[in-house]
Amino acid sequence: MENFKDKLVVITGGNSGIGYATAKEFKSQGATVVITGKRENALDQASKELDVYHKLTDQRNLSQIDDLVAYINDSLGKVDVLFINAGVAFFTPLAYTSEEHFDTMVDVNFKGSFFTLQKFLPVLNDGASVVFLSSGNTALAMENSAVYSASKSAVSHLAKIAAKELAPRKIRVNIVSPGPTDTEMQTKFGMDQQVLSAMKTQIISQVPLAKMGVPQDVAKMVAYLSDNAKSSFITGGDFFIDGGMAL
Repeated sequence: MENFKDKLVVITGGNSGIGYATAKEFKSQGATVVITGKRENALDQASKELDVYHKLTDQRNLSQIDDLVAYINDSLGKVDVLFINAGVAFFTPLAYTSEEHFDTMVDVNFKGSFFTLQKFLPVLNDGASVVFLSSGNTALAMENSAVYSASKSAVSHLAKIAAKELAPRKIRVNIVSPGPTDTEMQTKFGMDQQVLSAMKTQIISQVPLAKMGVPQDVAKMVAYLSDNAKSSFITGGDFFIDGGMAL
């Protein structure tokens, strides 16, 4: 089904994990897709595999976001779907959270998300869809996640305010909040394989459906929320894709 034929979709952080799966989903439905990332080799490889456009962009760098918007506007035109997906996570106790980790998470997850939306406003079509990636952690008080959870909670609240502000343009803004999802990001937590495996087992024990999610679970929800034929009356929603973990 080519539900997004002749539609332009932009996905930040699209070279791996949820972003990659979402780019693949939109591409399969006929969209023209642009992905971003800050790892040049990974971005080039993903672009080739997916057969999509790409632009090297660090979401915390506002001038690079400006360059991204200019590139899209000059080369591809107005945007129909914007998935603000790029993010970063570090999990450490309060007592051991460094200023560097604090600044990185706030700059990428919240500041970067805010200014990505702001700078894309002039190139979003009226009636466009914006989806923010938040986190199931926003519904939990999980140890070792204070800064990450706070930065994602800020994203969720930003999205709800944006949904009200952009409603006059019929731009719908929604949130997807994944729970434990098996992605490449989990290998970046600074833990060895044995610790990661033990962590996954412990997490799964807290999920009513007794499994971890996969990136495709989130990708299909993003596509649904971006399809005006299916979700035209949905805005400001926060959709938890977590196997019931937040219950």
